[in-house]
Amino acid sequence: MNIHFIAIGGSAMHNLAIALKQKGYTITGSDDEIFEPSRSRLEREGLLPDREGWFPQKITSSLDAVVLGMHARADNPELIQAQQLGLKIYSYPEYLYEQTKDKTRVVIGGSHGKTTITSMVMHVLKSVGVDFDFMVGAQIDGFDNMVRLSEGARFAIFEGDEYLTSPIDPRPKFHLYKPHIAVISGIAWDHINVFPDFDTYRRQFEMFIQTIEPHGHLVFCAEDPEVECICKNVGSRVNTIPYTTHPHTVNFDRTALITDHGQVAVKVFGTHNMQNIAAAKGVCNLLGISDENFYNSISSFRGAAKRMQRVGRKNTTDVFLDFAHAPSKVLATVKAVKDQYPYRKLVACLELHTFSSLNPEFLNEYKGTLDEADIPIVYYNPTTLEHKKLPSIDPGMVKQKFDNPHLIVFTDPALLHDHLLNSFWDNVNLLMMSSGNFSGIDVSELATSITEDDDFPSCYMDF
Repeated sequence: MNIHFIAIGGSAMHNLAIALKQKGYTITGSDDEIFEPSRSRLEREGLLPDREGWFPQKITSSLDAVVLGMHARADNPELIQAQQLGLKIYSYPEYLYEQTKDKTRVVIGGSHGKTTITSMVMHVLKSVGVDFDFMVGAQIDGFDNMVRLSEGARFAIFEGDEYLTSPIDPRPKFHLYKPHIAVISGIAWDHINVFPDFDTYRRQFEMFIQTIEPHGHLVFCAEDPEVECICKNVGSRVNTIPYTTHPHTVNFDRTALITDHGQVAVKVFGTHNMQNIAAAKGVCNLLGISDENFYNSISSFRGAAKRMQRVGRKNTTDVFLDFAHAPSKVLATVKAVKDQYPYRKLVACLELHTFSSLNPEFLNEYKGTLDEADIPIVYYNPTTLEHKKLPSIDPGMVKQKFDNPHLIVFTDPALLHDHLLNSFWDNVNLLMMSSGNFSGIDVSELATSITEDDDFPSCYMDF
């Protein structure tokens, strides 16, 4: 098979390209900009384009298919050439379905927790020796790639993103996978640039339920009122399986699950992660994994990259990096760290980076999300607003929207870095939250500077 990728440098796209090359396909691709880590990973696999840009001459009738990435535009010259030649053009999720249409597909959706739940399921299946294909939105310990496609695996585990499919297909990605087992972890408005109001956003999950294969299974969080509302009238076409927060105990920073097999210590913490574990268990049970094997495996799960990832530690300070950016994620993450370390002060620093978080109207959704932090900080870069063609935001407006009198707002990354570096860190934790990179601040380096007086390693520490 000869496959060409338009916008091969995307986070999802380059992983799919690598997975197909490893399957034995001939892969080519183009992009007008490719950043790290995509660039190095493509170069290592011999897939990095010779030049950046779009080259219609690469699109010929010898191609079996073209995969179109979200980064491309509808008027992309390579796309137009492929359309004129009548080639098969797939979006990223369409091609994943094409590769797995004869397998049992598991799709984990929800406004929050989907990456972690997907990672937990993958970790357990690998631990017990089950062969499976997968697609997940973060780098996971023990897996070289974020996508795997094979001939022999019976199962395919997909993280179900609700964002748009491609520049010529406005459907949410998770509408295209047709799962046999689906998960909805929670519904909290996001992606205001695509879903202008909450009702429109919620409708995407109602439509997702309709894509479940007949006699399939829907595992859903019964503690989320929006999820419970749309799942209670599903009918007999789909088997519904509710889950709630897994019983657990916290003792001196150590979290353990309460099970019929006794207490099981785990390396993740927070109520939201106990919900994630319950969801993963529901999926694994449906795939034939016993409770005993599940608990034995989940006890060694360390989390996904940038999902409550510990990047620094000393005796009385832990530094965490988290992908949290949407309001529900921020609220859950801050609460988790504060609940786990109630005797330490918490500095919680959030970068406003996404289109939604930088929209003055959507900023109202962040009210109260940082209230459990002792020192709440918000950072945003005015240049990002210009790039996204959004109106400017005044720091005073940010304080008003968050409705927190203690909030500190930074718009200069150097000032933020110096403020954190020179703060007092005895019996204080730092939580850095963003889907971006704080305008180039190296959080791992910052964590090392904060904790350099001790000899603790900086990543994925055990409790």
